[in-house]
Amino acid sequence: MKLLKILAMASALIAFPMSVLGSEIKVALDSPTDLERSGSYVWAHNFTEALKERGLNAREIPRDAMGGEAEKLDQLSMGLLEVSLSDVNSVARIDPFIFGVRLPYLFDGVSHMDRALTEGDVLSRINENIKHAGVRLLTLAPLGPPSGIITTRKAVTKPEDMADLRMRAIDDVQNALYRAWGGSGTIVAWGEVAAAMQTGIVDGYINTSLVPIMFGQTDIISYYTDTNVMNALRAVLVSDDWYQGLSEQERSIVDESVGIANQANRAWLQDITPKVLNELRENGVEVTTLSAESRDRFRELSRSVYDQTELTPAQVETWTDLAEKTR
Repeated sequence: MKLLKILAMASALIAFPMSVLGSEIKVALDSPTDLERSGSYVWAHNFTEALKERGLNAREIPRDAMGGEAEKLDQLSMGLLEVSLSDVNSVARIDPFIFGVRLPYLFDGVSHMDRALTEGDVLSRINENIKHAGVRLLTLAPLGPPSGIITTRKAVTKPEDMADLRMRAIDDVQNALYRAWGGSGTIVAWGEVAAAMQTGIVDGYINTSLVPIMFGQTDIISYYTDTNVMNALRAVLVSDDWYQGLSEQERSIVDESVGIANQANRAWLQDITPKVLNELRENGVEVTTLSAESRDRFRELSRSVYDQTELTPAQVETWTDLAEKTR
C-alpha cells in the first residue's frame, strides 16, 4: 500500500511542472494595501489571488521592500523579481513610445485608452521593443480617476491661476506642461512630496484624486481641481526570462489572471469615480470643477507639450490617430 502511495505521488510530480511546485511569484506593490482607495493594489491583489486559486505560488511584496523604481527594474531584468507595479517612466526609459499614454488630454478616460491600446496592438509593439532589456509589459493598471491639480495655497480655476505656483514634477516633460500652463515645476521624489508641500518648496502636484486620501495628505493640501489631464497609471512589468520560462499551462494561468485583475480594476474604478470627490470634500479639501471654457483652454495649451517628449512626430501622429479613431 505504501508503495502505491509513493508511485501516486511520483506521478503527480511528473504531471505538474517543477516551477508550479517550487518557485514563488513575487508581486512587488507600489502602494498601501488598500482595496478601497488604491487601484493598483486592487489589480495586484486580484492578480495574486487568481494565481493562487489556480495552483501557482504567489506572494505580495510590500511597497519599497524591493527598493525603488530603478532597483525593481534591475531585479526584473535579472530574473530576481517576477512581477512589479512600476512607474510608466520605467518603460519609457527603454521604449519612449509608451509615453503616448501620458500625453495630456489625449484620452477621455481609461475606457478610451483601453480601446486605443487594443486597436493599435500597442502592448505587442512595446514588448517587441523592450524584450532586450529582459522585461515585459503585461498591462496598465489605473490608480484611480484621471489626474487633476492638487494644491496647497489656492484653487486653480483657469490656466492663469498657475502663474505663481511651483508644482512637483516627475520629469522634464511634466515641467514643460506646467510652463505651457503659465506656471513652473521642480522634480521631487514622491517620498519627499509631503515635506516639500509643508515647507513650501512646492505648492502641489498632478495626480488622481485618490492619492492625497490614500497617502494621508488631506491635512496638507487644501484644493483639488478636477481637470482630467491624463490617466493615472502603473505599468505591470514582469521578468521576460521568467515569463518565457513558464510552461504553456503556467503562462495560460498568468494571462488569465491578468484578465481577471484588469476586470476587477476597471469595475472598482467605475464604482469609486463618483465617490472620491465627495470624500475629498469630507476631508476638508475644496473641490473645483472646471468650466467647459477653462477645460478647453487647458487642453489647447497642453498640445504644445506633445512635441517636447521623446516621441517622434510620427509616433505622436500614431497616438493621436489612435485616440481619434477610438474616441
